[in-house]
Amino acid sequence: MKAAYIEQFGGPEVLKVGDLPDPSPAPGQVVVDIFAASVNGADWKVCAGEYAQPSFPVILGRDFSGVVSAVGADVTDLKVGDDVFGVLEAGRDGTYCEKIAIGAAIVAKKPATLSHVDATALALTGLTAIRAIEDSIKLKSGETILIQGGAGGVASFAIQLAKHLGAHVITTASAGNLAWMRELGADQAIDYNATDFRKVVSNVDAVFETVGGDVAMQSFAVLKPGGRAAFIASGAQAPKPDRDDVISLRPAVGRARAPLERVAELCRIGAVRPPPVRLFALADAVEAVQISKARHLKGKLVFKLR
Repeated sequence: MKAAYIEQFGGPEVLKVGDLPDPSPAPGQVVVDIFAASVNGADWKVCAGEYAQPSFPVILGRDFSGVVSAVGADVTDLKVGDDVFGVLEAGRDGTYCEKIAIGAAIVAKKPATLSHVDATALALTGLTAIRAIEDSIKLKSGETILIQGGAGGVASFAIQLAKHLGAHVITTASAGNLAWMRELGADQAIDYNATDFRKVVSNVDAVFETVGGDVAMQSFAVLKPGGRAAFIASGAQAPKPDRDDVISLRPAVGRARAPLERVAELCRIGAVRPPPVRLFALADAVEAVQISKARHLKGKLVFKLR
């Protein structure tokens, strides 16, 4: 099979495209012929060696959409020919390729109303947003939430989810994305290049922080006493608050079928729509990961493999 992989750590330029062996399903697994795989913010970090890897070569990528082409022993709820989408097991990379073997229990059937491109664009972003907004923050109707970096894949999903749950949604974005933030449902969109959010936001119930760096610690300032902040761009542990009356959370993005089915249902009822997508061929993996690393993008970058 064709795959984009690394044989040493470094910048995106160390990625190469070549042939690697096809996988076979172990008991409890299915093999999926990948039609589309998305680029995520963690991919360039894997390339740089920021995550432990068992051995080279390492195929990048974490989410996918495709068709089941083989079924291992003990798999009874999926069959050859099923359209599916999902996210690889936690700590595992390997979707920048034509085929994967994955545990059937964490794969969801793809709705016919979603293309393979849109399904992979929503897989890890939607899973992360659901784990953060619903499972960690436990956002309630009537609460106010600040979502930092709204134009990113996870944050743009979170804006729509928070609005669907009945929250008042504030977000930060660059000037060129403010109108899009309002289209997604944000009640207030702040140009982070022109305005310090701490001067116009205060006393919110929750913050979902997807940017990292100084923005993470600054986010505690706008919480009301007892407020909750969830962080996905500040490493494996949530940052320690500089005040003792708020809660700092690091969502655990566990893999399971149910939250992927929740992603599909939110799309079916129109609560969430797929993000804008820029398509790449697998041969252009270096360029795609370079763009992702620069972080100034709207929506998702997706490899179309079939």
